[in-house]
Amino acid sequence: MKSIRPLMSTIRHAGAVAMSIYDREFAIAIKDDLSPITEADKAVDAILFQALSELFPKVHIVTEERSASHTDQAFGQQFFLVDPIDGTKEFINKTDEFTINIALIDAGIPIAGIVYAPALGRLFLADINGEAIEIDEAGTEKPIKVRQGVNTSLTAVASRSHNTPETQAFLDKYGITECVSAGSSLKFCVVAAGEADIYPRFGPTMEWDTAAGDAVLRAAGGMVLNVDRTPFAYGKAGYRNPNFIACSPDAAKRCAK
Repeated sequence: MKSIRPLMSTIRHAGAVAMSIYDREFAIAIKDDLSPITEADKAVDAILFQALSELFPKVHIVTEERSASHTDQAFGQQFFLVDPIDGTKEFINKTDEFTINIALIDAGIPIAGIVYAPALGRLFLADINGEAIEIDEAGTEKPIKVRQGVNTSLTAVASRSHNTPETQAFLDKYGITECVSAGSSLKFCVVAAGEADIYPRFGPTMEWDTAAGDAVLRAAGGMVLNVDRTPFAYGKAGYRNPNFIACSPDAAKRCAK
């Protein structure tokens, strides 16, 4: 596989479909795990699954909305992780901070990914060749890189809805007082673009929630670590993530144990 750029037009089309639903009243249902699902989740899933199946027929696809895809047959080889609408609650509440996520995993590592926030007009790409770029709605590409040489207090990016006591304890421990808010996988991209330094996550997430943003951050020179500072990997049992820290190398050094 040489590039995931052929998916760019597909994900923009999916974003347009999502926005057509976002701008009107839409149906909301509750899944077995008690999380919400909307028309947009289903419509975007159908678009992405079809495109991935046609463009990359030999690569297994794991998507949040297709329980039949949640098999371990892909572990140890390449597979796609897809979250049709990451931040469904943001979508429902119309905060504009939902994203569409596609990631390619190889041997447990996200080696490429796309994060698209259609309501904000922000699209981030990490391609197979290691490039990390942000692409605006006009198609202009801008390389992105994590912040380096931070001489002042670190800036954390946090979720509007998941600021847990554990997260606050982490920020207090390392004297991090400046925070910016972002929804869904945009938190990884904010760090990747040098707009913040660290994203500590103490709370439940699934691999499809994090993989695309993780790919963008790694390509931009950042890293994602378990809280014990060991490498963060994909293809775990049930696709469930432990707590983690996403950050720049400078932030990792300053927040070492």
